Amino acid sequence: MTSPKPARLRASPEKTRPSIYWLLASIALPPASLMMRLNISGGEKLPRSGPFVLAPNHFSEIDPIVVGMAVWKLGRAPRFMAKAGLFSVPVIGYLLTKSGQVPVQRTGSVRGQDPVAAGGELVAKGRGVVVYPEGSLTRDPDLWPMRGKTGAVRIALTHGIPITPMAHWGTDKVMARYSRKISFFPPKRIDVIVGDPVDLSRFADRPLDAATLTEATAVVMEAITALLVEIRGETPPDEPWDPSKHNQKDTGRF
Repeated sequence: MTSPKPARLRASPEKTRPSIYWLLASIALPPASLMMRLNISGGEKLPRSGPFVLAPNHFSEIDPIVVGMAVWKLGRAPRFMAKAGLFSVPVIGYLLTKSGQVPVQRTGSVRGQDPVAAGGELVAKGRGVVVYPEGSLTRDPDLWPMRGKTGAVRIALTHGIPITPMAHWGTDKVMARYSRKISFFPPKRIDVIVGDPVDLSRFADRPLDAATLTEATAVVMEAITALLVEIRGETPPDEPWDPSKHNQKDTGRF
């Protein structure tokens, strides 16, 4: 996909203020630049200020580095919902805590809170959070987004904040799904596209029960898939891959 060079975007105070992110960027960006070249379109659609939920597709274990780089280049500090166990790892746990990452458990507890409450704290501070709606690497054989989980929608609808969809393509050339090998050189082109906020207004006055959350999540996944269609120029499956219909687990390796 060929896209015009985006206009220079004004960075938010998150990036202009000195912070631990500057240290992390100085460590991560040089080696990442050897592996990949990001081609970002629609970057102006990522909010310059205030809270947001960013919902990307997920098909490689290196995806968070790509999404983090893109968010940083677009002027915001990337914060993720991260496995709680990582926060107990020396050095890594310290950096995760200091950079405002959000610890989550598979069971739903976050140091006494659930992910929605933890996301609300970021919202109250006017920050954004990256949530992978799929919850794991897609099981789809052709790497299309699979059926989503409801976490991102729950955070957005609970706190009345926008969900911004994102899609990217090419990270599997750097690190294939569930591979242990990384291709460092030559750098691979990674296409990243940011979409308009997903319109969830139809769900605003509905109870946040399973039916509502499932329906709203499907709308978000459709938006992510539509962005990926723009990049890949291919036709997606008629319906998202459902692991339960293929005797697969929703999380972990398969």
